[in-house]
This record gives sequence, structure tokens and C-alpha cells, in this order.
Amino acid sequence: MTDIPNTINTPSRIDLLALSIKRERLAVGLSLTELAKRAGVAKSTLSQLESGIGNPSIETLWALAMAMGLQVTRFFEQPQQTLRVIRANEGMTAYAETANYAATLLADCPAGVQRDIYRLRVQPGEVRLSQPHPSGTVEHVVLCSGSALIGPASGPVLLNAGDYISYLANVPHVFEAFEADTTAVMVIEHS
Repeated sequence: MTDIPNTINTPSRIDLLALSIKRERLAVGLSLTELAKRAGVAKSTLSQLESGIGNPSIETLWALAMAMGLQVTRFFEQPQQTLRVIRANEGMTAYAETANYAATLLADCPAGVQRDIYRLRVQPGEVRLSQPHPSGTVEHVVLCSGSALIGPASGPVLLNAGDYISYLANVPHVFEAFEADTTAVMVIEHS
């Protein structure tokens, strides 16, 4: 895992992961010993992970999740936020043990939610002002190329290629491109 915080004075991503692993283990009623045995992980390794020490691989996280009957993304769940920005080189990233492969979770899908996925190409000029969507709608945007001001109209955020933002879309929101052929992937999440 790589832990590069987005903001100052927030718990580290490793600390949040440690709390999540312990929370899920206790929720399914397993001891450290039993979970370690089921997952094929050393008890000392699991203890260190729950203490916020260590660098779990994708394979270790997957083994723990499977041993508890969970999706691995459950370890990354965080309280819902009204605005979330992850810069291109930030976020909770897990690396494979044997391949040159890294996965950064930007957002997981809550139960009972549907998602629509769009590829956007936006030109500079007039700002795209979107009216509020129904309550509970969240927009996720990964800026693929260019730079743009994106988010709630009351406080949009400047993003560059590779950056990610999510925000509640039940308020007016904007997308203003500053470079020709700015591209993005947008996911609209709704129940």
C-alpha cells in the first residue's frame, strides 16, 4: 500500500485500512488466529496490519476478504463525504507481489446503487452548468487529459490529467475545460 494523504490532519490511509480490517474481522466474529488460518496469512502479519504497520499486497487483502466472505473493496469504505478529490499520484494503492501492477481504488459502489458511465470530451469556452440531480446522486470524474474546474458551482476544484473528484450532485455543478479536447470519464451514481 502507498499512503499519500490528500489533506492535512486526516487519519492516514493505512490507519483507515487497519481499522477497516479489524472492524470487519470483529463483525464476522473471527479471532486473529482464526482469520489468519483461514486466509493463509501469518498471525503476526495480520496483527501488524490491524495495528497500521505493514504494507499489504493485493493478494493479502484479497485472501483476508475471501476468508471473511467479503468483497475486497469493503476494506476501503469510508464515511460518505460531500466532496472528495484524489490527485493523480495520491490515494490508497495496492501493488501485486509478482507483477508490475498497481491498483488505486477511487470509489466503491454502495449496496443498492446503480452507476452510469460516460466518456466526456469538452472544449474551452462556455462553462457547462448542470442543474441539481435527485437527492443522493453522486458524480465521480477522472480527468484523463487537459485541465478543468469541476464540482459544485459553489466551490469547484481545479483538476489536472489523472486527478479524481467525487461530489454530491444534488446542487448545481460545473465543468469548465481550459484546454482543447479535454477528456474525462464520469460515473453518475444513483439509487
